[in-house]
Amino acid sequence: MFAIYKKEMRSYFINAIGYVYIAVFLAVSAFVCCLSTLHAQSYDVSTYFTLMLFSLVVLIPLLTMKLFSEERKLRTEQLLLTAPVTITGMVLAKFLAAMTMFTGTVLVSCINFIPLYHLADEARAADEYAEITSALGPNTAIIAGNLIGILLVGAAFISVGVFISALTENQLAAAVSTMGIILAMIIIGVLNSLIDNYAIRFVLSWFSVLERFNLFGYGIFDFNALLYYLSICTVFIFLTIRVYEKRRWS
Repeated sequence: MFAIYKKEMRSYFINAIGYVYIAVFLAVSAFVCCLSTLHAQSYDVSTYFTLMLFSLVVLIPLLTMKLFSEERKLRTEQLLLTAPVTITGMVLAKFLAAMTMFTGTVLVSCINFIPLYHLADEARAADEYAEITSALGPNTAIIAGNLIGILLVGAAFISVGVFISALTENQLAAAVSTMGIILAMIIIGVLNSLIDNYAIRFVLSWFSVLERFNLFGYGIFDFNALLYYLSICTVFIFLTIRVYEKRRWS
């Protein structure tokens, strides 16, 4: 399992995909952060993380589109299926490789918040009563909550991308299909807030990734949301394993 994990991590940097993903993610996050905080003259990072969620529609497929489809295209899939590792270990290794790239890039993008703390320190220095009269500066608890939330949402989206990649040898088809499913999962949350019928809203809320992200946005850890996102990961990883179990014996 660890050998496959190392192979996938290497492949991100042997090919251009890893560099393109990191460059695009950091560029988008820096632009969105400047637009939603510095340009808006606000310490509220909720808008930043909400916009970054929508950017995952494009960013996550960059990570997952090649995981299995490339193996099929290069005819190395049989080597994986006959390797001394279980199918579960193989799927988890690829999932964890993509998750490592995603987590690392999200953590690096946290440098975007450094100017906010610097500006807050300057404002406090200029006004000796600032700390008493107002909660000046970014809220660290809200930032931490949003970070945990976006990592959980990213994990759920990555599991979707892993499953789609296992269904086709065409990387472009895998990327476009993953984009469509992720976009649908996000749009359900947007539509849910526009529907007046309680029964429909109740049903749609079960499929909405945005609905369960809200509490993280307020800096509150939601255990139910954690179980929800882990359940999505489990379902799609299980489906991927079933695809390869069927393929191994066919």
